[in-house]
Amino acid sequence: MVIKGIESGYGIGQAFPATAKSRPASAEGFGKVIGELVATVNTSQLAADQAIQNMVTGESKGLHEVMIAMEKSTISLQFLTQVRNKAVEAYQAVMRMPV
Repeated sequence: MVIKGIESGYGIGQAFPATAKSRPASAEGFGKVIGELVATVNTSQLAADQAIQNMVTGESKGLHEVMIAMEKSTISLQFLTQVRNKAVEAYQAVMRMPV
């Protein structure tokens, strides 16, 4: 990553181009990342539910596998919650900024 100094002629117009293509791409990228994170959490929740059902019906004999699946889903949900909390805090900080 190359960081150019002020003396290199890197002005405001170059740093923040007013093109319509660049803005939706960044918002779309963030939305895509959050969507993938939610999908991953949902998949781990479904895997934990399936592991519990397999344990109850007797298809699975390993209690440790069920506990691991449950802990993975719990940790991934806690991570998603913290990401959401940080995003809300950042939004609120931006909204408090004077214009």
